[in-house]
Amino acid sequence: MSYQSINPYNGKLLKTFKEMTNPQLEKALKTAASCFDKWRYTTFAERAVVAAKAAAILRERVDEFARPMTLEMGKRIEEARGEVAVSADIIDYYAKNAERFLAPQKLKPKSGQAVIESSPLGVLFGVQPWNFPYYQLARFAAPNLMAGNVVMVKHAGCVPQCAIAFEKLWREAGAPAGAYTNLLISHDQVNEVIDDPRIKGVALTGGVEAAKGIAARAGQNLKKSTMELGGSDAFIVLEDADLDKTVKWAVWAKMNNMGQCCVAGKRFIVVEALYERFLEKFQTAMAAFQPGDPMDEAITLAPLSTEAALVQLLAQVKRAVAKGATLVMGGKRIDRPGSFMQPTILTNIKPGNPAYREEFFGPVALFFRVKNEDEAVTLANDSDFGLGGSVFTKDVARGKRVASRIDTGMVFINHPTWTAADLPFGGIKNSGYGRELSSLGIQEFVNKKLVRVASIDAPA
Repeated sequence: MSYQSINPYNGKLLKTFKEMTNPQLEKALKTAASCFDKWRYTTFAERAVVAAKAAAILRERVDEFARPMTLEMGKRIEEARGEVAVSADIIDYYAKNAERFLAPQKLKPKSGQAVIESSPLGVLFGVQPWNFPYYQLARFAAPNLMAGNVVMVKHAGCVPQCAIAFEKLWREAGAPAGAYTNLLISHDQVNEVIDDPRIKGVALTGGVEAAKGIAARAGQNLKKSTMELGGSDAFIVLEDADLDKTVKWAVWAKMNNMGQCCVAGKRFIVVEALYERFLEKFQTAMAAFQPGDPMDEAITLAPLSTEAALVQLLAQVKRAVAKGATLVMGGKRIDRPGSFMQPTILTNIKPGNPAYREEFFGPVALFFRVKNEDEAVTLANDSDFGLGGSVFTKDVARGKRVASRIDTGMVFINHPTWTAADLPFGGIKNSGYGRELSSLGIQEFVNKKLVRVASIDAPA
């Protein structure tokens, strides 16, 4: 495992970081375990002071935190600033609500008294991806730190400066050593961390294959895990949708973060009454994107995160076309320095085509024509993934009925799948299990302990 900052805009190596040695890793584990012994007994109010300070620092120094994202994985600077703000919102949300979410729950047994208490599990280990370098960390760290756990994080190898900055953020906010620990570790060391008895839970956001290995390892150790994996979100357009508004949302859903989102719009399922007009307007909008330096607020097309990501996506498109898909536009890298790809549209994707099942992580839109609402739902559910999805219709009641028929963890009506601190995030099938954010996210790694009072005589 290598930790390198390479600017995908120009391919320049910015900085290289050494992996931790085994003695350094052992010291970090020992420090985290020792920290938990004290942190677990702090009050919610004491934890909230630290969390609120971390959120305030993010808001005060937005550009300082945004720049490394743009330099390391190519996120447009405007989007990077937005991610810093969302991360601050998440941290603040749990600072304000954690005590309420974890308040003792009184039960009503037939006799005596009973209450469910929520107590922290201990040291948690998170494996996090590069596509949202702070947001992913915030939604893992904030609820768990506020619950009284401590966290150790192995971030993606291409965003080490973001990983280090987020660890420094918590220390500057007043968190004790070991409360939040960034681990620059190898794949072998990842397994060692999961095996370590001091680790009490494991969370991963990433791909299916990585999840299989990490979930299996956690299971072998009888440790609770959550898996937030990829998606192939259906963007359903019914015949009564507002065409112009829906096209604008469709382009945003596809091109936000250059399509490098678990919940990007990926499969555009359009009822045939609107299909031709929708595709024409969508293609026109996609053709207007202009590549350039993601530090420049005027540009609209940023590079992909790494050269490897670009090569993989180009191969997927080539394979899809070889298996019968129609390339409406794009499909190639842009002839300029950096890892840039043309906005791309594929149609005529049949069930036997690999593209029918795959997740496309980038500016590639897959279009499907269906006859009616029932066909749209059937096609939406014919996926190995089940993360998010959206339905566009002027009839909200109809939208709700369709949403109830879609097999995913999230469905949005007249808005693409998205995220907010107070909305639960997660999926089913190959999109994983468990939930993050909202009141549900803080419940994943706490012990729900029953305390029962029953003043009765023992049997004779």
